[in-house]
Amino acid sequence: MTTSLLKRPLRLTLHPQDVLPEAMSWRLLEGYVRSATWDAEGESITLGLWGPNDVISSEDPALQPMELQCLTTVVVEHIELNPDDQHQHLRRERQMLAELLTIQRIRSAEHRLMSLLTWIGRRHGQLSSRGCRLSLNELNLTHRALAELCGLTRVTVTKLLSRFRLDGQLVAVGGGDLLIPKLP
Repeated sequence: MTTSLLKRPLRLTLHPQDVLPEAMSWRLLEGYVRSATWDAEGESITLGLWGPNDVISSEDPALQPMELQCLTTVVVEHIELNPDDQHQHLRRERQMLAELLTIQRIRSAEHRLMSLLTWIGRRHGQLSSRGCRLSLNELNLTHRALAELCGLTRVTVTKLLSRFRLDGQLVAVGGGDLLIPKLP
């Protein structure tokens, strides 16, 4: 047997709040990861939310510091990105960053939070004829984490989520999941 047949990629299992090793690229097999940086005051700024089958990388980041933080228990496999893969990853990263920035610039807190939930649902939820189902528990997105993502306070997020449920804009479904009903 040749040594190339015996060589296996590095595979790691990490827990919530763990940080992936720096300057490496990974295929996310299970779980959810947040790419983040900090402002001058030390406030966390989310650059992206990544889920199963996404490629994530901290090689040559555009912003320093930058880290890949596990939101849930994750399983990742180290990969080497060729130039085409690197280009594709950077395009997806840029697109996600633009979408998050657009959401954060929405003036109305209600519209901003609903836009964020819809964005999360499209990327990491289940689409059906009834609407978009998302599980904040599965992604380990607390009210505080949602607040950080869209630039609101935790109290505002909690109040708005309650109001959305009362107004029927969000429907609680089995296991703590939320359904964003499809508009008629």
